[in-house]
Amino acid sequence: MGAPDHRKRILLLSAYRADSHAAWTDWLTATFDAFDWRVLELPGRHFRWRIRGNPLSWLDHLEGVEADAIIATSMVDLATLRGLHPHLAARPTLYYVHENQFAYPVGHHQVRSVEPQMVQIYAALAADRVAFNSAFNRDSFLDGMETLLGRMPDHAPDGLRTRLRERSRVLPVPVTPRATPNGARDPGLILWNHRWEYDKAPEVFTEALLRLRAVGADFRLALLGARPAKAPEALQRLRATLGDRIVADGKLPRGEYEALLGQAAIVVSTALHEFQGLAVLEATAAGATPLVPDALAYREQYPDTCRYPAGNVAALTEHLHAWLQHGAPAAPDVRAWTPEHLEPR
Repeated sequence: MGAPDHRKRILLLSAYRADSHAAWTDWLTATFDAFDWRVLELPGRHFRWRIRGNPLSWLDHLEGVEADAIIATSMVDLATLRGLHPHLAARPTLYYVHENQFAYPVGHHQVRSVEPQMVQIYAALAADRVAFNSAFNRDSFLDGMETLLGRMPDHAPDGLRTRLRERSRVLPVPVTPRATPNGARDPGLILWNHRWEYDKAPEVFTEALLRLRAVGADFRLALLGARPAKAPEALQRLRATLGDRIVADGKLPRGEYEALLGQAAIVVSTALHEFQGLAVLEATAAGATPLVPDALAYREQYPDTCRYPAGNVAALTEHLHAWLQHGAPAAPDVRAWTPEHLEPR
């Protein structure tokens, strides 16, 4: 018989394995391999069912599971899970908030519901410790919670913001710098490496590029990131009007993706929400200069020279035009978000 395994058992619950959640989970389990990890995940789809249904999805999977500690992500209905599984209820628990439902923009065809917000409030209260991937995420969560509780007609608890802030800290997801090709960087290559969905506002990006074309600017495009089966209108317009300038179009294999990060001079975001912005951090760590909204988590990461007024197509166009004519400023230092600065030594 082999020697008994005396490693601490960590139960990691992630109810929505989307890109940033997956990157965090994979980094955590690979980096802290001194622990005995038991990971339960659900696919990153069907958001409203996931955030309310994960205790049912895991109902039988958690029977008899033993753990010394629990880590749950922000889609996990932690309060319900602890109630359904008393044998886990007393275990030390960390609630990791990738994104909060108070600052997440609602799409045109969506209805704002307080249920996802209440799930996150209860989960934060049920946890021993709460971690956020940015100060913006933490502060917008606490602000949103305070506003929501202010709508309660009576019997709202006092001091909840202070209680949760005291048990909270900021722990970003580390971004690992990748080796970039030795070839020359293309000063006219503009990178978009986000999802093509409403919360990333791709129509603002498209309008700025069409204006650049109208004034005769010379540039090329790498249009990356996941997109729905039917291309959104913003992407269709770029293909129809700037097809000869598009050097990449699609979610690429990792090696090809990283090669483009090493070639692009500029990476652009027009996001309506960004709680940490891993895509831009990755590109910046590879040497691209970010041009991002003056809002969200970006204010913690990038200097004024790399930010423009959020949603302002004219300002975005003006910055891009100047950078294409005279060269983009040097990529800012983002070593504070790399493993060497974030991982314990």
